[in-house]
Amino acid sequence: MEPLRSLSVMTRIYDMIIRCDSAERGRTMIYFDNSATTKPYPEALQSYVTVAGKYFGNPSSIHSLGGEAERLLTQSRTIAAQLLRVKPSEIIFTSGGTEGNNLAIKGIAMRNRSRGKHIITTNIEHASVFEAYKQLEELGFDVTYLPVNEHGVVSVEDVKRALREDTILVSIIHVNNETGAIQPVAEIGTLLSNHPKIRFHVDHVQGIGKVPLDLYASHIDLCSISGHKFHSVKGTGLLYVRDGVRLDPILSGGQQELKYRSGTENLPGIVAMVKALRMTMEQVKEKVAHLQSLQAELVRFFKEMEDVTINTSLAYAAPHILNVSFVGLKPEVVVHALEEHGVYVSTKSACSSKANEVSRVLVSMGVPHAAAASAIRISLAPENTMEEVKQFEGIVKETMPKLYEVMR
Repeated sequence: MEPLRSLSVMTRIYDMIIRCDSAERGRTMIYFDNSATTKPYPEALQSYVTVAGKYFGNPSSIHSLGGEAERLLTQSRTIAAQLLRVKPSEIIFTSGGTEGNNLAIKGIAMRNRSRGKHIITTNIEHASVFEAYKQLEELGFDVTYLPVNEHGVVSVEDVKRALREDTILVSIIHVNNETGAIQPVAEIGTLLSNHPKIRFHVDHVQGIGKVPLDLYASHIDLCSISGHKFHSVKGTGLLYVRDGVRLDPILSGGQQELKYRSGTENLPGIVAMVKALRMTMEQVKEKVAHLQSLQAELVRFFKEMEDVTINTSLAYAAPHILNVSFVGLKPEVVVHALEEHGVYVSTKSACSSKANEVSRVLVSMGVPHAAAASAIRISLAPENTMEEVKQFEGIVKETMPKLYEVMR
């Protein structure tokens, strides 16, 4: 088949798939995979479309179109800083959590490698952090991976004991993406404030809008968030870098984003993200209380079920994540069985769910292998309702006995 004709056929097939998918998505859906990604707010999508159409100039261009785009970029940075209660000069826009984490970790490591190569983190970090450290180990850095307790929480004392003269960075996730376990980052930050040469990085991707975090009071030097986790479009995020902290850029080019992140700014995405961030931070206490009620109902339900283990410790967890195991069932089987009823959950982190491995996080918590190998993650958003939770419970009651019957 000729290349152009082949492309034409592929385009028609692609358009047909999109139309079919749109019709299919019209059915009733219970979306409980909000830690993987969230549905964008309509207002954020509209902001994206408006900016893409009206403010398409390059912010680095010196003509009037570029000037308009630059002013909008500056306004977005200012609003984001106000929402996070930091300075505009401390905000670097990125493409998401993975880039933000890599820029923070590798940027600090390479900037400070002449005075030390020791880094401290935990066994339960997101893959974008964990794999970044594995790469740094190949470059000669010495990384200490701290354990967590049965609740999935790292000990501040363990952090203190791990500190060395050549330690240059401590990196701790705020809310674990699989179990929802909240780490004592404020206490760790207070500890590290007595060691001003050690930088403190926090992955706040899962915590934003659900678990409060005062960046200044917690003595945090670098903090990453991702737009698509709070109802913005994908490919958006930001990295907070405290004034006075220096890091080496990992992208070379036009020195955009305060010279730390080269590449033409994704202005439509940035505006959409800031819009979503503002909406996320509105009435946050009420939203968190709603999430807590949904989570508590799910816990009550699962405690009454046989062959179900709850891996999330509610007393130490964020309100939107619940990790449970249907012991003896493969998690992908459970996920697809629920999907047939219009329910969407996930196994472990969506970024690594296709890897056929038992969860590193659950193993670190001491969860028995049979339970760790059967775990799924339910993750909520404020838009979810108690009615959806009740419908979900009914579907689980109907579906799981049939799966167990087949397995037996």
